[in-house]
Amino acid sequence: MFRALATASPSAKALGQPAKQLLTAATRRHLSWVREEPSEPHVVTSAVPGPASKAALEKLSALQDTRAATFVGDYAKSTGNYIVDADGNVFLDLYCQIASIPVGYNNTALIAAAKSDQMATTLANRPALGVFPSTDWAQLLEDSFMRVRPPGMDMVFTTAHGSDANELAYKAAFLRYARKRRGARAFTQTELESVMDNIPPGSPEVAILSFSAGFHGRTFGALSTTRSKAVHKLDMPAFKWPRAPFPQLQYPEDAHREENAAEEKRCLAELDRILQRNEVPVAAVVVEPIQSEGGDRHASPEFFRGVRRITAKHDVLLIVDEVQTGCGATGAFWAHEHWELETPPDMVTFSKKMQAAGFYHSREMVADQPFRNFNTWLGDPARALIARAIVSEVLDNALVEQVRGTGDYLLGHLRPLAIRYHRLVANVRGQGTFVAFDCPSPAMRTELLDLMRREGVNMGGSGEVAVRFRPMLTLTNRHVNLFLTRFESVLNKMYKKHWPQ
Repeated sequence: MFRALATASPSAKALGQPAKQLLTAATRRHLSWVREEPSEPHVVTSAVPGPASKAALEKLSALQDTRAATFVGDYAKSTGNYIVDADGNVFLDLYCQIASIPVGYNNTALIAAAKSDQMATTLANRPALGVFPSTDWAQLLEDSFMRVRPPGMDMVFTTAHGSDANELAYKAAFLRYARKRRGARAFTQTELESVMDNIPPGSPEVAILSFSAGFHGRTFGALSTTRSKAVHKLDMPAFKWPRAPFPQLQYPEDAHREENAAEEKRCLAELDRILQRNEVPVAAVVVEPIQSEGGDRHASPEFFRGVRRITAKHDVLLIVDEVQTGCGATGAFWAHEHWELETPPDMVTFSKKMQAAGFYHSREMVADQPFRNFNTWLGDPARALIARAIVSEVLDNALVEQVRGTGDYLLGHLRPLAIRYHRLVANVRGQGTFVAFDCPSPAMRTELLDLMRREGVNMGGSGEVAVRFRPMLTLTNRHVNLFLTRFESVLNKMYKKHWPQ
């Protein structure tokens, strides 16, 4: 069934009428990234990586560690939702540079921004934004990041990458905590001297609380809040900061409402207990709307509203890490919008699909003196120019609305497959196209991902056994059909191999 649909142009039958209407209304004004795409994936090598990728990786390995590399991309030839590798294999990309490509490879609007005179000036004259901002910087912030600022956020602190965004948000939280304790008094001589030895009172004992299985980056402060995989942290000194349990939901959710509600209640009670009794005071709690690297772990909006109520009760800041969930992938521009909070978070960090990084905040988070939360670049105007083009593409083409329709279509087809192929596909879950399922073991997942690449679909894993979908916002039901055809083929192959009858 899916093969026939995949080779046809998008139609009411293939897309479903609601999705067809979304696609027509949303993308009619800017369909170049669809028209120029290949009609379907095409793999020319017997294995991935192929010989050209292997040769390129061997050359690169003399200069950098390449052991994590899957294949070598040919980005000049990649288009829209398709990535081309060094061997000429054409993959439908559902992984998208670890969730970081929002509107397609070689998107014409982004290419135009890259070729603009404003970009050339920016690249040739990168400013130290904290001390010598450019004449157009304020307007560029308004036209890019602030155009999609989350509710309650007045300002944006631009940074280099996702870990950096979280790291500097933590610093803002610590500075706010110290300012509230110190009040209007000046620094004492003891504080000024002790801080140079990394001891109190100048270097106080204070913490950021994170959740089990969370991932917030690999820089030192961020790494101390990362709890997803031991290998990320092993052999690295870390702050002795607390962690709270994150709910481990059971699926399908409709069949486990009582168990999931009890699990979330347990986790909230433990969070409240830690904030009350932790030996080190907690300045902020950091949480992902969906624990992405930790295995695509979800929780209900009510759980997150509970987190907000508890942090407010203890006068602890709430930092929402939207590095991976932000920019539309869950069917809202910011995933925490699904929670419908009465009081907004104190800070929201972002990166990946925004192609730039930083954190939104209220004016209360501004340090009491300049240079206290600071670095040379404080972001990059070149990345802000690309972010401006991305935001325009997303909003002008109603891509967040399209994500909702495509996500419903994807989940609607994955759930029946999980019943039919229950030995390989379990716990289907997701919001928008931010979707995942579990395999029975890490080895089975590795085999499945390898076979999918041989079929021309690039996917990735998360946690120990999850397979995650991180497509672009431009994914349509037609792309889903292409995936489903190949996915069912792989499932059949694996069933015949592991469970012959």
